[in-house]
Amino acid sequence: MSTVTKTTNIAHDHDHGHHDQSEIKSFGFWVYLMTDLILFSTFFATFAVIGKNYAGGPGAKELFELPFLFIETMLLLVSSVTFGFAMIAMKQGKKQQMLSLLVVTGLLGAGFLGMELYEFVHMIGEGAGPDRSGFLSAFFTLVGFHGLHVTFGIVWLTVMFIQIVKMGFTTGVQSRLERLSLFWHFLDIVWVGVFTFVYLFGLI
Repeated sequence: MSTVTKTTNIAHDHDHGHHDQSEIKSFGFWVYLMTDLILFSTFFATFAVIGKNYAGGPGAKELFELPFLFIETMLLLVSSVTFGFAMIAMKQGKKQQMLSLLVVTGLLGAGFLGMELYEFVHMIGEGAGPDRSGFLSAFFTLVGFHGLHVTFGIVWLTVMFIQIVKMGFTTGVQSRLERLSLFWHFLDIVWVGVFTFVYLFGLI
């Protein structure tokens, strides 16, 4: 066997091994998302059971404002769109365009978090903290759990931004960006459920 053939075989085996590792990581990430979905489902179920237990305290109609919630929701949904465009830019090899879109995505996510924190602080300041009633305990747990995920997503987004600047679109970077994209869209889907089930139904 010639040296060229051996080198070709080694390169092929390396690429094949890297491909297998990527598939294993992707499968593991899907398992994580399914586990996370079960946790969110548990919190939704808890809210469904005790979400009407106001204990003489304020309910959804006294606490929530639809225009505020609409803006908050749009920030997260638009961030999902900008992330989608960022992934398209990655496929096209447009590094600067993708970096710009990731910045916009992160700022939109930070805006969403800022509004959520404002809502929490305002509610607690009005005496509607998580210890006030079963409704508020379930609300803070579910919405806060989602907020923690968005926070983690922004940190992950920042890390990926740095990696793109330093390493470019390597195979590993692209693989991690694809998983982050799945995670970010997953959070948007969960938030649509939160907005509908917790806020909208409560106001109706």
